[in-house]
Amino acid sequence: MEKICQEVIAIAKTAGAFIEHERTNFDLKRVELKGKANFVSYVDKMAEEMIVEGLRKILPGSGFITEEGTAFESGEKYRWVIDPLDGTTNFIHGAPPYAVSIGLLEDNDIVLGVVYEISRDECFYAWKGSNAMLNGKVIHVSEATHTEEALIVTGFPYGEVKNTDEFIETIKYFMAQSHGVRRLGSAATDLSYVAAGRFEAFWEVGLSPWDVAAGALILRQAGGIITDFRGNDNFLFSGEIVAANKNYHKEFLSVIENNYYKPK
Repeated sequence: MEKICQEVIAIAKTAGAFIEHERTNFDLKRVELKGKANFVSYVDKMAEEMIVEGLRKILPGSGFITEEGTAFESGEKYRWVIDPLDGTTNFIHGAPPYAVSIGLLEDNDIVLGVVYEISRDECFYAWKGSNAMLNGKVIHVSEATHTEEALIVTGFPYGEVKNTDEFIETIKYFMAQSHGVRRLGSAATDLSYVAAGRFEAFWEVGLSPWDVAAGALILRQAGGIITDFRGNDNFLFSGEIVAANKNYHKEFLSVIENNYYKPK
């Protein structure tokens, strides 16, 4: 698995170099709209094709879950989960962060994750049973235990917005009680930053598997906990993410669960 991870890192960095090169001469007229405030560009599509081609050589016969539909899953034991450019809106405006995210599922278990945050040349990676790493150095989640010690990151709803009231109530609570709330615009980067101890916790709703698979594995190997809003393990396909260091997750989850699922 370590050998596979190093090969995946090389693929992620090659795709990242292509993305960064295209950023210098990017043409906003070549952006397509998949949904309200949900963009895709030729850069996303070409990067995904590069990544899929490289991964097919690493694990022939593996399946794919991809954001831009370059390849599809069909019941294989091993499936790659790919977001070629997580943070497309940031990218098209020239604002960091934006990242390549590549995860590997064995059945439904995440066993490998690579997140390459392009603008800072930071590569986060891990495989099941390994340390979590950042550019070759071991990383760990923070040791903060309470909201009063926490810097929290989230993602803002867009498109067909749901749970707006719940989101606003949660934001208000953390703005008042924590060190602050940040919104970076790349869920893969958010999870990696929690893994590195830069943030204590992350929550978001409406995410897809390719947004979170790689970052979730990195976070776990760094000592963090990731669940859905009910505290269960169904975060990959439910779209609900609650991620925090192991000391703080229970308290953090209780705030999220109370605001989103309290009796009406």
